[in-house]
Amino acid sequence: MKSKSFFLIITMLWSAITYTSAQQNYPNTPPEVSPMEMKPEMTEIWSPEVEVITPAEKIGDAPSDAIILFDGKNLNQWVSQKDNSKPAPWKIVNSDHMEVVPGSGGIQTKMQFGDCQLHLEFSAPDKVIDVGQGRGNSGVFFQNRYELQILDSYNNRTYRNGQAASIYKDHAPLVNAMRSPLEWNSYDVIYTAPRFKKNGLLDAPARITVLHNGVLVQNNVTINGLTLYIGLHNYPKAHGDDVISLQDHGNKTQFRNIWIRKL
Repeated sequence: MKSKSFFLIITMLWSAITYTSAQQNYPNTPPEVSPMEMKPEMTEIWSPEVEVITPAEKIGDAPSDAIILFDGKNLNQWVSQKDNSKPAPWKIVNSDHMEVVPGSGGIQTKMQFGDCQLHLEFSAPDKVIDVGQGRGNSGVFFQNRYELQILDSYNNRTYRNGQAASIYKDHAPLVNAMRSPLEWNSYDVIYTAPRFKKNGLLDAPARITVLHNGVLVQNNVTINGLTLYIGLHNYPKAHGDDVISLQDHGNKTQFRNIWIRKL
């Protein structure tokens, strides 16, 4: 009997604490009001009003508050990763998409980002030349550190945490949703940057959700640290916002319709 009474007391205390905590989220709720005295308007937050934006007319197009990183016209939002004082060395094809120039090095955004929503479309080279990691290999790096793999994984076997839509050498995708090399693929990404304490130690790791061609393939997974080809992932030091970068892996991978929203 004593244990039941003790459990009841703990439950009541926890309910009171939870209720008080919930009240603090609603500015119209006086702290002395009991649950029985609540009115609908006490849990209504009217100000500030939610910002109004214009959504895209077609899926994949940018909403009104997006930053356009590439629309086929120019590479003005990008610079060379080898020397960020120089323009991006990749080529634009038919005023529609850009193509990696193998050996020229990766490219990176001029702007820096942390938490974000990113839309990106890519295609493997039309001509299939190699196998495994040699086919349509590239990658998009968040904060210039954490790679979402780009690869031609259409009828192409490789290690599961290195195929298209993997968090490279970290998380395999839930499914392989890759289209053929003659078609375009899309990534829609929600990225949450890592948080660090004042002393530089990790407070919360980065997290990522990825839809590949509209299919959920990474479901709010934890990124375990820097993308490394050899060795375990880790967070060696604190950092803030940084650039988005695209990798030159020696393949003529193509990109189009890239936009981003800061979150």
